[in-house]
Amino acid sequence: MKLKHPSNSSSQTLTSPDTRLLVRETLRISANLASAPSPSLTENSSATERQGSGFVGLVEPQILHSSLRLICCEEIDGRRWKYFAEDNDSVGRSSIGSKQLKNNSIRVVSLQSPKAPVDELMAFIRSYVVPEGFPDSVTPSYVPYMTWRALKHFFGGAMGVFTTQTLLNSVGVSRNRATPGAVAINWILKDGAGRVGKMLFARQGKKFDYDLKQLRFTGDLLMELGAAVELATAAVPHLFLPLACAANVAKNVGAVTSTSTRTPIYKAFAKGENIGDVTAKGECVGNIADLMGTGLSIMMARRNPSLVTTFALLSCGYVMSSYQEVKSVVLHTLNRARFTVAVESFLNTGRVPTLQEGNSMENIFTLPWKNHRPIVLGPRFKDAFQDPNSYLAVEPIFEKERYIVTYSPSKGNIYALFKDQAKSDDILKAAFHAHVLLHIIHTSNKNQSSSSKAEHEFSVVLPTLAELQAHTAESYKMVSALYGPFKNKAKEQGWVMSESLLNPGRARLCELVR
Repeated sequence: MKLKHPSNSSSQTLTSPDTRLLVRETLRISANLASAPSPSLTENSSATERQGSGFVGLVEPQILHSSLRLICCEEIDGRRWKYFAEDNDSVGRSSIGSKQLKNNSIRVVSLQSPKAPVDELMAFIRSYVVPEGFPDSVTPSYVPYMTWRALKHFFGGAMGVFTTQTLLNSVGVSRNRATPGAVAINWILKDGAGRVGKMLFARQGKKFDYDLKQLRFTGDLLMELGAAVELATAAVPHLFLPLACAANVAKNVGAVTSTSTRTPIYKAFAKGENIGDVTAKGECVGNIADLMGTGLSIMMARRNPSLVTTFALLSCGYVMSSYQEVKSVVLHTLNRARFTVAVESFLNTGRVPTLQEGNSMENIFTLPWKNHRPIVLGPRFKDAFQDPNSYLAVEPIFEKERYIVTYSPSKGNIYALFKDQAKSDDILKAAFHAHVLLHIIHTSNKNQSSSSKAEHEFSVVLPTLAELQAHTAESYKMVSALYGPFKNKAKEQGWVMSESLLNPGRARLCELVR
């Protein structure tokens, strides 16, 4: 094939290889022109270079061109981004064969549309009131607990305005009936009495672990009692100091229970090592609700509502919220109350209740300073046995055990005494045995006197020594067969058994020295 160049008089002949080279060059130039970057991207690149190193440009997917290469993907809380970088044509291939990229040419592409302002606001609020990773980072009972907790703090904050206003009026601040020095002294004495009460109540110590719910609810009731006493100072302002001191003692005792039981409760909600996050968000919710209640009560106080009616309504809301707050807590441990629920359910139905069922059936109205009845763990020997013959009758039955279980007809109690070799499992087994013996005696007396309407039917008909020995022997056989299955079923349901939460006494039976 021969071609003549139009601008040259002398013709030049092109061979077939030259023709193929010319066609390839023409196609390359055409492809480069077709893929040239748009003006907006050129401007964006110029702006990026003017910002200096470290700038990351945000671009839209539709303006990406062939010179950008995907280098990385990123995800944060469900939102995704892609990172691109621009090829550096002037560098060519490196020694390892990978194409080089231009410095400071990173582009970011968001893979989701921007959130609405309302969604952005909700995301901001969630970052303050719920733990990170919610709801997967906490247990299901977290939401109802925090709901009732917020409601309780709302009513508490509302009552705080009225009680503070009443105290100030009673001490004479608003009516100028007292000098500033006297007011300050009375207020300091009031606060000092509260601190003394807080220190004295802190000696309860271990009870904050095994009677957690009962103490928490009792503390909230004491808070209400303190608020009521503070309002009473309006009727008798001359008794301000004694009444205010008593009220502050009650409220500070309530504050001790709230502080001491807070960590175990939040620990029950945390699924991982996020107890600090759960605690912080929980306290934030309480403070927000408290501020909202305070703001509402300030607006209500301007209209001078009936103090008694307002306090009664707010107090009812506070107590109801406190009760529901405590009931919504699901603990995995078996304290005395939940252990009783689990054993009684197992003896009656053959199954151990779930965590939710066991916690919901737990009685939280038991006063924390009241001794557990009718089962006493670790008592003194003189309290369990008044008749030496009763001890001699049951002692051989427990020769191979590290505990002794007996029943006192005169007191109506089951006593579980521990030998000095007793370990953790022995204490748990003794507590289980005590419930089995109580169940047998209760059933036996019910059958003998079905018409009895007494509160404790098992104590109406007093068993003889022989009957007591027979009941004890029967309970020993039942415990040997049922204690293992009970432990296995409790473990399957997620219960954690610990003898320390059963609060056994410290008395132990020692070997006789002959």
